[in-house]
Amino acid sequence: MRLVIIGGGILGTAHAWAAIARGHEVVHLEREREARGATVRNFGLVWVSGRSAGELELTLRSRELWEEIGGRVAGVGFRPAGSITLVRTPAELAVAEAATAGPTAADRGFTLLEPEQVLAHNPALRGKYLAGLHCSADAAVESRQALPALRAHMAASGRYTFHESTEARSVTDTGAGAVVLDDQGRRHEADLVVHCPGAAHSGLTRELAGVLPVRRVRLQMMQTEPLGEALTTAIADGDSFRYYPGFAGPQVDSLAREQSQTATAAEHKMQLLCVQRLHGGLTIGDTHEYTEPFAFDVDEAPYDHLTEVTEELLGRKLPRVVRRWAGVYSQSVDPDAIVTRVRADTNVWVVTGPGGRGMTLGPALGEQTADEIGL
Repeated sequence: MRLVIIGGGILGTAHAWAAIARGHEVVHLEREREARGATVRNFGLVWVSGRSAGELELTLRSRELWEEIGGRVAGVGFRPAGSITLVRTPAELAVAEAATAGPTAADRGFTLLEPEQVLAHNPALRGKYLAGLHCSADAAVESRQALPALRAHMAASGRYTFHESTEARSVTDTGAGAVVLDDQGRRHEADLVVHCPGAAHSGLTRELAGVLPVRRVRLQMMQTEPLGEALTTAIADGDSFRYYPGFAGPQVDSLAREQSQTATAAEHKMQLLCVQRLHGGLTIGDTHEYTEPFAFDVDEAPYDHLTEVTEELLGRKLPRVVRRWAGVYSQSVDPDAIVTRVRADTNVWVVTGPGGRGMTLGPALGEQTADEIGL
């Protein structure tokens, strides 16, 4: 079959990867020179630890696919580093203890570590904490270099063409297939069209599928200079328990009632996530904002909070911050929906809304869609 995939972010690229893997031909359109949305404005984490029980199987499958991809495409920077969530209060410790006793603990690779065990796993963590929840299943990829590496690998098949700086203007279902017209005046005929618009919910997306049950979420993050030592796992703080359904339960309810978050963390719905890039710098975040219109500028208070928490856990000053940014991702409003898929016409699909799970779940969602549409 011949597919046209619109959208060069992680979802569009994952769908292209699934189609190429099954022997099909793909023409891939991206309106920018490179994807500039949530795909590159994330941590690159393949985050198994916090996923709900209902999506754990899909998450583990995606993690397996990322490892397979990483073995074939070195440029994606896959590494099975795991993570440690560092807890600093008794209420957070109770959540970690419940997680290690839960029915999915073995699948996630959960182990509760004493401070000296944390230090043995990750010698850079010389700060203050009560314990660490280790998740051996978590992993990381290099979000800024993964997609170009995947595209180069697919292009070598002879069945993949990428058109950068190309916006799809119209999609017409012909019954036997579909036709896409782009802003370069080109006509792309296909058996199937898959539109992966990311957080672009208007324009062509609305023309094809109407108003979708999705919302946009804004976050703030930052990047430091090289740390000068290895941060051997990703790290999180106990506030992250509040935002991941995999930890839901009475212990998290108690944590919410405790109101132990700082005023800044509560206002911006913050958690600490931190991962070391291959160049040695740290990617640190993040915040959550749900009410539009979003500000065009970034707020400095969350960065102060993130710096303070990270330095407390590391027991040292952070390297100089060299980049700050905001990003917006698409999230399905149904908390039980992993992604929103709409069959806009006989041969046209729209796929969006994985929330902050796009990098984690991308390969599995591409595979899942391929199964659903009969590739």
